[in-house]
Amino acid sequence: MKRLFSLLIAAVILAVQVPSSWACTGITLTVKDGSKIVARTIEWGGSDLNSQYVIVPRGYEQHSYIPGGQQTGMKFTARYGYVGLAVEQEQFVAEGLNEAGLSAGLFYFPGYGQYETYDPANQATSIADLQLVSWLLGNFSTVDEAVTALKAVHVVAIDPRASTVHWRITDVSGRQVVLEIIDGTPRFYESKLGVLTNSPGFDWQMTNLNNYVNLYPGATEPKALGDIKLAAFGAGSGFLGLPGDVTPPSRFVRAAFYQTTAPQQSTAIGAVNQSFQILNNFDIPIGIEFQTGQTPTDIPSATQWTSSADLSNRMLYYRTMYNSAIRCFDLKTIDFGRVKYQAHPLDATKQQPVQMIRVK
Repeated sequence: MKRLFSLLIAAVILAVQVPSSWACTGITLTVKDGSKIVARTIEWGGSDLNSQYVIVPRGYEQHSYIPGGQQTGMKFTARYGYVGLAVEQEQFVAEGLNEAGLSAGLFYFPGYGQYETYDPANQATSIADLQLVSWLLGNFSTVDEAVTALKAVHVVAIDPRASTVHWRITDVSGRQVVLEIIDGTPRFYESKLGVLTNSPGFDWQMTNLNNYVNLYPGATEPKALGDIKLAAFGAGSGFLGLPGDVTPPSRFVRAAFYQTTAPQQSTAIGAVNQSFQILNNFDIPIGIEFQTGQTPTDIPSATQWTSSADLSNRMLYYRTMYNSAIRCFDLKTIDFGRVKYQAHPLDATKQQPVQMIRVK
């Protein structure tokens, strides 16, 4: 319970004082065989999120938190085993993949979402926003199943002062939806592009892409200005005007263009490696989100971890701000009927390993 309230305090600070601090960026890559790779970053510059991975077996039972911090909300039992990446508490899975190939993740969504007000009469069907990913991963194999079931539950905030989130759900077929709850009503958006950041809403972000219709890969052709010849200074001039700041709209545009111009890979592992390379461009240095001298904590990066999921092959990869080596869970090797529930830190040692090169 102590860690729960530490999260609530952080969430309130997040919502009120530093709205840019949780700045997730998600992309989707398509392999030549049509399979999908779903990748994302997670940022929070205020403190170490103490992130963990959780292994959840089939049959594992959970109760949701409700406002006030009691675990007396909806009870849900996992039909599918899954691996999740959790923040602050092991119950709060922010990203994960299940054994059926369903991927789900939450993204910070301040100022635009609004959940319905908690009604004690709906206690048995009420689930905390930070536990929705766990419920999705444990119970559904397709986007269709998830969308249908979501219409019968009540998503609530543990603390009404905290900001909202929105969600990305993808299945093996490649279908991806974004869920936003506006004025208490769930809204589902088909995400054919496969990019997601934060606020404003998803439909606005897609419309905003029209402001960059002039961009294209490659270099611009030389032009004449009267008798003066003009030429690009270097490669990539077709992207001149691409926004480079870390605001959610700018990251959305940048992610969309980097993703769609990336060469299509012939193998899943090639696309996974490519997803990490693309998301390198969205790592946020710790100092950029705060006024000079006001950095609240000593962590190496605001981008605390990056993940990539190979849905068809049931592989979940991640790296962290403490260790840039890519690590992987092969869900096919986990017997989710026998494995015990467990939670472990993403990093056993919070120190970037350095390999020394010995010269003889």
